[in-house]
Amino acid sequence: MRLIAVGDHAPDFSLQDNNDKIVSLSDFKGKKVLLSWHPLAWTPVCTDQMRALETHWDIFEKLNTVPLGFSVDSQPCKKVWGTALVLKRLSILADFWPNGKVAKDYGIFIEDKGISERANIIVNENGIVSWVKVYRPMSQLPDLNEVIQALSNS
Repeated sequence: MRLIAVGDHAPDFSLQDNNDKIVSLSDFKGKKVLLSWHPLAWTPVCTDQMRALETHWDIFEKLNTVPLGFSVDSQPCKKVWGTALVLKRLSILADFWPNGKVAKDYGIFIEDKGISERANIIVNENGIVSWVKVYRPMSQLPDLNEVIQALSNS
């Protein structure tokens, strides 16, 4: 399994989100998409990561970007967690079955743990990967200013 790289075509996906909607990458042609991966819902760093996407929504809109959260948790888990986080605009997608398939497609699935890496991947308006960062150690909270800078430059 190879980590997706800048210049690669981003694999499409269709996953259910916390609002019971099916969300596909292809829904956002003409926009940049931030794929923000967290290992598991209900953990402190993952909570902070998803809340930061919600609170910076207006900045993402100005940058013609749709942020999406992902993990291998089930859709019912995502639904309850999204409600607990008071997410009004952010979709958090369930890459639950087959377990981590989209994470595998992007090369960030940790097979022996059954979860994804913590990662941010930017897909440009044409469906091409323009930025990739995997956060190690996994407990590291992504620097959203760095992501916003990458979006501004892409």
